[in-house]
Amino acid sequence: MEHAQIGIIGGSGLYDMAGVTDRNEVTLTTPFGDPSGPYVTGTLLGRRVAFWARHGAGHRILPSELNFRANIFGMKLLGVEYILSASAVGSLKEEYKPTDIVIPDQFFERTKGRPSTFFGGGLAAHVGFAHPFCKPLSVLAYECGATAGATIHKGGTYVCMEGPQFSTLAESKLYRSWGMDVIGMTNLQEAKLAREAEIAYASLSMVTDYDCWREEEEHVTGEGVMEVLRKNVALAQRVVRRAIAALGPDVENDCADALAMSLITDPGLVPADTLAALEPMIGKYLDRSGGKLAWRR
Repeated sequence: MEHAQIGIIGGSGLYDMAGVTDRNEVTLTTPFGDPSGPYVTGTLLGRRVAFWARHGAGHRILPSELNFRANIFGMKLLGVEYILSASAVGSLKEEYKPTDIVIPDQFFERTKGRPSTFFGGGLAAHVGFAHPFCKPLSVLAYECGATAGATIHKGGTYVCMEGPQFSTLAESKLYRSWGMDVIGMTNLQEAKLAREAEIAYASLSMVTDYDCWREEEEHVTGEGVMEVLRKNVALAQRVVRRAIAALGPDVENDCADALAMSLITDPGLVPADTLAALEPMIGKYLDRSGGKLAWRR
């Protein structure tokens, strides 16, 4: 099995990562089905990385069609400890302009029942999610964006909407009245699942438009979003490369033990197939000594 410490999720417009050498395409199957496509593993600035295009080759998969569980579980199988996620967002603030980057620190959910947990099937777990992004990794991403020449903003709330349609004017105005900052369609489920998988997660939210609230601007269109992203791909790659170069042992993965006190069900009562499926995540917490399963606390 290939191994990588750092995962890079490429969103709309970012379908490859320049500078990766020793490339190898890795196709995985997970207990939750198949990921969006193969992972490209290799070496970038001396670090082992895994790049994955969120929407598949040729951008074929809608946000609501993404198999988020398979996509993040695949990262876990590859040994990923940190994920840098690049994605397109609309701005809900005057000061966040197209081509800016926002490093959000909170979420507000507006999706409709997307699977966003690995648990169930006889095993209950409840992971804390008050602070949904990895703070040390987010700070690093912000600092690297600033030194890379990006107009970058630290903190803010990301509204995750269902899509694939963009907001109505009434919705956009409501989100602004609530003090929301950016709006997108993908990052919430990724962050929830990464937390359960004990993978640090930070978002490079690339502003492409003003949603539709700024009526003096042309309303957001798919074509307009892609045009801005094409202009910003080189900058996004530059920020990611700097972050990877700077990601040392002093950057704490603040969810590395997120499951330690979150596993609720007596493991002796959990179906064997559920334990087997989740072994890459829960195996380190299972005590099999003494002839009876128990959780290591």
